Amino acid sequence: MKLILSTVFAVVVGYAVAASEQTYYPALTDLHISDPAGQRDLDGLLWYPTEASAPLTYDFESKVWVGTQVVRDASPAPGRFPLVVLSHGMFGNALNQAWLAGALAKRGFVVAAISHPGTSTWSRDPDQRRQLWERPKDISRVIDHAILSPQLTEVIDHDRIFMAGHSLGGFTAAALAGGRYDAAKLKRFCDEVSGELACGILNDWKVAQTPEDRAEMEADLSDARISAFAIFDLGGTQSFSQASLRNIDRPVLVFGAPIMNSGLTLDIESRTLVDLLPSETVRYIEPQTLSHFDFLGQCKPGGLELLAKEIPGDEIICVNGGAERAAQHDMIVDEVVKFFSLQ
Repeated sequence: MKLILSTVFAVVVGYAVAASEQTYYPALTDLHISDPAGQRDLDGLLWYPTEASAPLTYDFESKVWVGTQVVRDASPAPGRFPLVVLSHGMFGNALNQAWLAGALAKRGFVVAAISHPGTSTWSRDPDQRRQLWERPKDISRVIDHAILSPQLTEVIDHDRIFMAGHSLGGFTAAALAGGRYDAAKLKRFCDEVSGELACGILNDWKVAQTPEDRAEMEADLSDARISAFAIFDLGGTQSFSQASLRNIDRPVLVFGAPIMNSGLTLDIESRTLVDLLPSETVRYIEPQTLSHFDFLGQCKPGGLELLAKEIPGDEIICVNGGAERAAQHDMIVDEVVKFFSLQ
């Protein structure tokens, strides 16, 4: 495995941490980006630093998930701040990484998260799901909005735009970094290796199964405005051409989750991605106790039992989801802040 851990790195991290020690209150406002064609409106949330300390409320209410205290619709703190755009996993939503967004806003980042149409909790249209190439385009549209909107352009540091994605969101991040979908390579892989999760999902969704769709999926979906990426236990590595992954020249932080409770196989996902990315631009972290679902929110006491009763099978997402997950979140936030602060 390739792992950038050098004395120089450690020294620079020290400076980066010192620079990010100023803390703010996290503010939150709704985010809506209209599609002029009326086909793919984007809805989500925007977290940002504020000096206002009240009135405090929670970013969401849930019987399962722990929320974060925020100041709704507060005035942003003075200055320009780096932007982080988040991409959720399969059938997730803009709230999946709210724990990360709120923590980053406290540390001086603006964070945007949207729910991807077709692959989100409340939007599962099969035709939109098939158009998987729209996911990276969603993120680019969020960036367009952030740097062009009169309300946001003066708050964003246009030279420091980052992206983080979990699971299918990690796949989305890899495409935005320059990974190119290779339908023929994926078919060869899936023919040789039976039962892999990503193979079944992409086949069931009919991704790239017509010449027109294949051309859309295999197009260059990268966005040069994104300076660096954080990829959290992605799925779909084998769908990218090896040459395109080797040619990614922007810094990438990759988290692999060795507790494989999601159906993903680490050896052919995060570990393969890291082996293919240029060693000088990748940092890989694989904590022994990290699971795929630790990138979701912290679960409340009784959350696991509630899911087991109401949605049998889904309770797996709350296994070790209390204090253990909170500790994992603290570690992930620190690593993400250090990594993005270096860029």
